[in-house]
Amino acid sequence: MVRAPLRVPRWPAAAPAGPDFAAIRAEFDVPEEFPAAVLAAAEQRAAQPRLPELDATDLPLVTLDPVGSRDLDQAVHLARLGGGYRVTYAIADVGAVVALGGPLDGEAGRRGQTLYSPDRRTPLHPPVLSEGAASLLPGELRAAALWTIDLDADGEPLRVDLRRARVRSRAQLDYPAVQVQADAGTLPEPLALLPVIGRLLQRRAAERGAIELGTPDQSVEATPDGGWTLVLRGDLPVEGWNAQISLLTGRCAATLMLDGGRGLLRTLPPPRPSDVDSLRVLAPALGVDWPEGAAPGAVISGLDPARPGHAAFLEEAVTLLRGAAYTAFDGVPPEQPGHGGVGAPYAHVTAPLRRLVDRFGTEVCLALAAGTEPDPVLRAALPELPALMAASDRRTRDVERAVVDATEAWLLHGREGQTFSAVVVEAEDGRGTVVLDDLAIRGRCTGEGLRPGTRIRARLEQADVVGRTVRFTLAGPA
Repeated sequence: MVRAPLRVPRWPAAAPAGPDFAAIRAEFDVPEEFPAAVLAAAEQRAAQPRLPELDATDLPLVTLDPVGSRDLDQAVHLARLGGGYRVTYAIADVGAVVALGGPLDGEAGRRGQTLYSPDRRTPLHPPVLSEGAASLLPGELRAAALWTIDLDADGEPLRVDLRRARVRSRAQLDYPAVQVQADAGTLPEPLALLPVIGRLLQRRAAERGAIELGTPDQSVEATPDGGWTLVLRGDLPVEGWNAQISLLTGRCAATLMLDGGRGLLRTLPPPRPSDVDSLRVLAPALGVDWPEGAAPGAVISGLDPARPGHAAFLEEAVTLLRGAAYTAFDGVPPEQPGHGGVGAPYAHVTAPLRRLVDRFGTEVCLALAAGTEPDPVLRAALPELPALMAASDRRTRDVERAVVDATEAWLLHGREGQTFSAVVVEAEDGRGTVVLDDLAIRGRCTGEGLRPGTRIRARLEQADVVGRTVRFTLAGPA
């Protein structure tokens, strides 16, 4: 079940100084300012953008992103086509402004991806490109990799076309506003079929055995008084439908790569049978119905993260999604090309402004779609990308976790000794993790009798802002 943002009130009395996000970025070696040579190259490319000959500015494309976004990677138009559908998806052509082997390419390799902190954004490319000349901003003429994907009535691809084109987005839309329009049945024409196609693709994904946990994310947001708060945020339905368009494109990209014998896939091995068996045994104790013969993804898709037992089950279900990697190949397809979360082979190609590999994947697909071989320099770079992205992913996870941990400790500082109502989401041998009912805070908890899916009273023992540590002990049942 998808859920709208759950806003949690800021705990009133906290440490006098806020969490130091800049120190966290420095601790994990997050690149901050761009070198002068990189900025100069970006300014030059922004002033002289290369536009493709193919003119697709007649397409009424729109972008759909979080409120206030400026790095707009995708623009979409959806239409009926006979008994099926046509998905037209324009992806920012970052390859048109970032040359292989140049200073922009080298700096992007050092960064790997855009990193989002509560107080600032650390972009993959200089803002003059990522928020300017390469971004699909409304009303602006832009270079794009234009995907045209024709689907049958069941949502299966019948025909895929990819080529460079010049496009012009008609409007910049955001998720909350579009959700209101979807609920009222007043979506603009380019997105009128988004609920239909999105739900259709979700059903096909479930049939493939795709696994989407759908658990709310912890995130740090600013408060009007200059402080910080934690919120638990789940996706709106429109975000899930929009994600299916991106996943569809990534599946088509993977097919192009596998058919052409060249590429870079995002892979995830299928769940281990032993992990599935363990979850099936755990399900009844947590109030989860697992019908005979149902796949894990089908069971998970029907859960409500707001229910303590279901939240605990979802926590354990993370074991099904271990082992994600980027897998490059040239000539011989990988032994395991699939992605267990998607339920099919999949490649990252839809966020090149924010993720390094997408530019390379897009360039490979453009060449293969045109019936040519990818550039030799590009092919030589593919084997280096998995390690670069693994390092970038690790740094991003470390920063995000440290930011949340520091904010949790800051919000609870000075409340040691108090008890809070909480849900146990995982526990073993007297140690576990709890989520507080009234605050979007997770913490380690100790105590005999901790059981996943139960409500307890948790006593705060430690809230160390510098050490970014929050620790509870079991104080009794709720």
